[in-house]
Amino acid sequence: MTNQIAIVRDVSPNINQCEITHIERQPIDLAKAREQHRAYVDALRRHGVQVVELPAEAAYPDSVFVEDVAIVLPEVAIITLPGADTRKGERESVAAALRPYRDLIFIEPPASLDGGDVLVLGRDIYVGLSTRSNKAARQQLQAALSSWGYRVHGLRVAGVLHLKSAVTRVGERLLLVNPSWVDAAAFAGFETVAVDPAEPYAANGLWLGETVIYPTAYPRTAARLQARGVPLELVDVSELAKAEGAVTCCSLIFTA
Repeated sequence: MTNQIAIVRDVSPNINQCEITHIERQPIDLAKAREQHRAYVDALRRHGVQVVELPAEAAYPDSVFVEDVAIVLPEVAIITLPGADTRKGERESVAAALRPYRDLIFIEPPASLDGGDVLVLGRDIYVGLSTRSNKAARQQLQAALSSWGYRVHGLRVAGVLHLKSAVTRVGERLLLVNPSWVDAAAFAGFETVAVDPAEPYAANGLWLGETVIYPTAYPRTAARLQARGVPLELVDVSELAKAEGAVTCCSLIFTA
């Protein structure tokens, strides 16, 4: 893919106050988390992505995970309404960053929606119905996007924070899936690679078109991807994972 832009945000100094839902809280080393985030951003740049960097927000511990606050489509950007009350204030700065590139649509109550629950596969958009995203959000998205021919599907997610913890795109017609957390049969027309059963959190990879940014923490699943011919750029995001973060969470990537 060419002309790609990534909006990223530096790690909050208060990341240790982040929301935790499905994992046990562990201390996060702020300096190490920022070092890992810089290496992640450097990896994006190495693959030709133009990076727009937003400053850290002390008031919002989870704000490094910019993906949750917007969905960027070729025609429009949707500013979500995060399911955690502590994250709703992140919308303003992300909207300002996206305004030069897209017209904006805002999700409104009673909907709640995290971008991590949204998987876009062409004209089909899958919304994880989770603790953070609800049916009203799916309905608002369908109403807002139907004029462009999008079909918005709700998928039940259990046992994990977001849909994209359970499935991500890693090729033109290839998905990486944890079949214990989401029904792979829902994605008609796509081939799938299942995560290694010993690595349940391994289903999150960031597809850039020519390569996939992927965590160093899951070597068994990485080997499965490489056996399928998927080129990987490995990054260490172990500190961010303690905040239930992953490689897709840390950027909003779109074509200019």
